[in-house]
Amino acid sequence: MSKREAESNPSEKGADQNPPIPSDGKGHENVEELKARASKADEHWERLLRTTADFDNFKKRAAREKTEAIQFANAALMQKLLPVLDNFEMALQAAESVQDEKLAPVKSGVLMIQQQLRGALAESGLEEVNAAGKPFDPALHEAVSQQESQEIQEGHVLQQLRKGYRLKERLLRPASVVVAKAASTSAKDSQAA
Repeated sequence: MSKREAESNPSEKGADQNPPIPSDGKGHENVEELKARASKADEHWERLLRTTADFDNFKKRAAREKTEAIQFANAALMQKLLPVLDNFEMALQAAESVQDEKLAPVKSGVLMIQQQLRGALAESGLEEVNAAGKPFDPALHEAVSQQESQEIQEGHVLQQLRKGYRLKERLLRPASVVVAKAASTSAKDSQAA
């Protein structure tokens, strides 16, 4: 066997696995002290691991919150602009009921402004919640009332009173709707007669 092999394998050269304990009587105390230090070192190591994990979780949470803050920074502004969109729609509906040729340029101007505002808000992520004819969804719709209907299936939106909007995936305002309910039997009997 070569000298290197003998050095790398201490059992072959006769060396003990444990270092010799001094015979002055302090060996036992040294072992206890080393055990205490090893225990403390283990505690510190575990604390370091927990602190590192906590810090990593904090960094991930902070990055996620920052992304959400950027993504939804305009939510408050958009909520303030929703009544403006509603007013544009009411103005256009009122203008449609008036048959005056002198108002045609005003109608087209209001329509252009409304479309421009809608386009700018849509670019920022605003979406309309279209409720007409769809099943009532309490997460997206606000039921104002129920009305009997034979044309629309029960539990579906019969009429949308006010549009709902969401910003990306977050609901800003639910759609105000009238929900269809089945016609009562007395109403069916009177129609049959």
